[in-house]
Amino acid sequence: MLKQQLRAISSLLSSITLIGICVGMTSTLLSLRATIEDFGTLTTGIIMSAYFIGFLFGTTRASKDIRRVGYIRAFGGLAALAAASILIQAIWIDPVVWFVMRFITGFAISAIFVIVESWLNTMADNKNRGTLLSVYLVLIYAGLVVGQLLLGVADPAGFMAFALVALLINLALIPILISVTVEPTTHEPKKVPIRSLFKLVPLGIVNAFIMQACYSMFYGIGPMYALYIGLSIAEVSLFMASFILGGMLAQAPIGLLSDRFDRRIIMAACAGLGAVMALILSQLGASLVWLIYLCVALFGACVMPLYSLGMAHTNDYLEKDQMIGATSAIIKVGGIGSIIGAPAVAALMQFGAVDYFFLLIMVLTIIVCLYSLYRVTRRARAEDQLTSSYAMLGPSQTSDELLTTLVDEHEYQVEQAATEATEETDSEEPKSSSPG
Repeated sequence: MLKQQLRAISSLLSSITLIGICVGMTSTLLSLRATIEDFGTLTTGIIMSAYFIGFLFGTTRASKDIRRVGYIRAFGGLAALAAASILIQAIWIDPVVWFVMRFITGFAISAIFVIVESWLNTMADNKNRGTLLSVYLVLIYAGLVVGQLLLGVADPAGFMAFALVALLINLALIPILISVTVEPTTHEPKKVPIRSLFKLVPLGIVNAFIMQACYSMFYGIGPMYALYIGLSIAEVSLFMASFILGGMLAQAPIGLLSDRFDRRIIMAACAGLGAVMALILSQLGASLVWLIYLCVALFGACVMPLYSLGMAHTNDYLEKDQMIGATSAIIKVGGIGSIIGAPAVAALMQFGAVDYFFLLIMVLTIIVCLYSLYRVTRRARAEDQLTSSYAMLGPSQTSDELLTTLVDEHEYQVEQAATEATEETDSEEPKSSSPG
C-alpha cells in the first residue's frame, strides 16, 4: 500500500526535493551575505524573520488557491513567485528590499508546503501517516543538505548563488507539471480554527510553535553563531549540513517507531535527547570542529523529526476533510513561533549574550519533552494506532475525558435514532395516503 502511494506521488516528491535544496541554500546564503554586507546581527535577525511573517500569511492563502485553481496550478504559480523574489534580492542589496522579498519568499514557500502536506495527508491513513510524512521530510532534508553544500561551490558574495536558487525553483515545476499524477479532488474543506484545534490536540499546537521557533533560530542565526565561535565559511556550510543530515537520517526510523508506539513518547524522547545535545554544543568551540559536526548532527537527528511527529499526531485525531484546514492552522502557529524565534535570539546576540544561543534552544526542547509526557497522562492514543501488533497501549482516559466521550457518543446515537425515525415516517406517509 505504501509503495503504491509513493509511486502515485513520485513527481510531487521530486518537485518538493528541489524546493528543499532552494530553501536550505537560501537561508544560509542570506545570513552569510548579510554578514559580508555588515547589516548587523539584529537587522539580519529581523530580515530573516520576514520569511516567517510571509510564512504565516501564506498558510491562509494556500487553501483558497487549492479550492480556486487546484493543487498543481497553485504550486506552479507560487514557485514562480518564489523564484522572482530570490532574483530581486541578488539585484538589489538593501535591508528594506530584502525584508520585503523575504516576506514574499516565505509567503510562497509556506503555501507550497501547505499544498504538498495537505496532498500527502489526504492520501495517508493513521497506520502509515508517520512513515509517509517521514519519507516526504527525508527528501526535503536531503535537498537542504545539498543546498548547504552548494554554497561551497557558489560564492555567497556574488550573483551566481542567487541565480542558481532561482533556476532550481523553476526546475521544480517540471516534474509536477508534466506528470500524469491525479491530484486529490478539491472539495470544500472544513475550517479548523486554531482555538478548536488546540482543544482537540493541544500537543500538536505547542510542538509546532516551539519547534518552529527553534528551527528559525538555527537556520536564521546559526550560521552567524558558527562564524562567531571561529568557523570558516566552508566550515559553516558543513555545520549546517551536519544538522540537516542528522535529521534526514533519523527521520524514517523515528517515523516508523511513531507508527508503532505512542507518538507522544517518541516526541518526549527526541526532545529530551535534543536538549542534552544543545547543552553539549553550548560548551564547544572551533578547536573541536569535528566534535561540533558530530554533536550538531545528533542534535538535528533529535529535533528535526519533531515537526513531522507533531503533524502526524495531530492528524491522527482528524477527519479527512479537516486536514487542509488543520495543516494551515499548524503551519500558521509554527509561523508565529518562527517570527518570534529568530529576532529574539538575534537580540540576545546583539547585546552580547551569544553563548546563550544553544542554551535557549535547550530550554525550549525541554518544554516540549515535559509537555509530551504530560499529555500521555491525559489522553489515550489515537484509536487506529492501537491496531498495530507492536503497539503499546497508552494510559486510559481521565474520568472527565471519559465522561465527555460517553456523553458525546450517547448524544450522537440519539441524533442518529431520531434521524432514522424521521426518514421511516417520511417514507411511510405516501403509502398510507395512496388509494386501495
